[in-house]
Amino acid sequence: MNNVRKKVAFHTLGCKLNFAETSTISRSFPEDMFERVSAGSKADIYVINTCTVTAAADKKCRQAIKRFINMSPEAFIVAVGCYAQLNPKEISAIPGVDLVLGSNEKFNIASYISKIEKNRLTEIHSCTLTERDEFNSSFSIGDRTRSFLKVQDGCDYGCSYCAIPRARGISRNPSIAHLIAETSKIAQNGVKEIVLTGVNTGDFGKSTGETFLELLRELIKVEGIERFRISSIEPNLLTDEIIELTAVNKKILPHFHIPLQSGSDKILGLMRRRYRCSLFETLVYKIREKIPLAGIGADIITGFPSETDNDFIDSLNFIKTLPLSYLHVFPFSERPDTVAETLPDKIPFAEKERRSKILMELSAEKHNEFMKMNVGKTTAVLFEKTKKDGFISGFSSNYIKVRHAWQPKLAGTIKQVRMTEISATGIMSVELID
Repeated sequence: MNNVRKKVAFHTLGCKLNFAETSTISRSFPEDMFERVSAGSKADIYVINTCTVTAAADKKCRQAIKRFINMSPEAFIVAVGCYAQLNPKEISAIPGVDLVLGSNEKFNIASYISKIEKNRLTEIHSCTLTERDEFNSSFSIGDRTRSFLKVQDGCDYGCSYCAIPRARGISRNPSIAHLIAETSKIAQNGVKEIVLTGVNTGDFGKSTGETFLELLRELIKVEGIERFRISSIEPNLLTDEIIELTAVNKKILPHFHIPLQSGSDKILGLMRRRYRCSLFETLVYKIREKIPLAGIGADIITGFPSETDNDFIDSLNFIKTLPLSYLHVFPFSERPDTVAETLPDKIPFAEKERRSKILMELSAEKHNEFMKMNVGKTTAVLFEKTKKDGFISGFSSNYIKVRHAWQPKLAGTIKQVRMTEISATGIMSVELID
């Protein structure tokens, strides 16, 4: 390789965990040999960090890979991550892909690139995951206003529809002491908010005999970080103590994203989920009692095999009764080599789309109701660093998107605001109160 630094670009698909890992992978490229550029720029190397949570995610990955190949036919194309772990041959069949790395191998990506030249045949390194898979620490810096910190990886739950355990391996985590050290590094970079991410975040502690509650109690002691947001937590792992700690400590943001997946106990059983509707309902009302204006979101899968019209109506009516802030709706996507793939009574595509539309309309109603509850209330907002249509935007503590007339000094700062009105675009307008 000559002395001219090679340009490398990164593109991430999927979850916040992937963003944390992409940022870490990018820092593994020696600065004296590589120059990082944006994914929209011409580069010598493109690294695409993939997702495989649904068939639609697989399709987006293939489209992204092909887009970069078409944009720079001579560039060295690397696909890494979950889709690369489960379906390396599918990716290698795309003309122009040079290197495919699985979930563990992606963290040593620089060592696999000995020469930056197009390969005649795609090189694949995607080893089988084992019960002794190591935890690869990851956090994002400089990519966004907030930082994503990986606190856990893998999953032992075995939900019947999910392929992620095969892509990520068993549940594992580093020690609290290790994460405190990483949090301190993040704080030194001027970051004010950290989002705690993982495949099954609340399962933290499996490897070290610690608990997620203990982690939270130690994280809030780190100086320099003003806000911690929990990305997602399973209903059976969201304890009374975690809710209570959130209620009394302003550093832990009052925002809970809790996967429900179905409002039918029959379907939850077929999904092999570890709770039933009664537990979820109890949790939501417990949060509302302790933190009245908390943001509470839920994931919903509709069109699961054997979900009859009556099952869907039962699920819909159950969700209607809950004081949720928003829904993330997913039509069921059959994943290869899962239990759900073998279940009878598949739901037609058109029916899954119909049910999804109904749930998304319900989500919009619930979110509008939640925003109306917040008009006139004060909250803390972390403003982003970008200007759009004359406004600067950000997210409130309880996860409402807000906007204010552009002021450069607001970028990257946390300010107390009063929510004034809901704009025509569905964003909350705010006024500064400090």
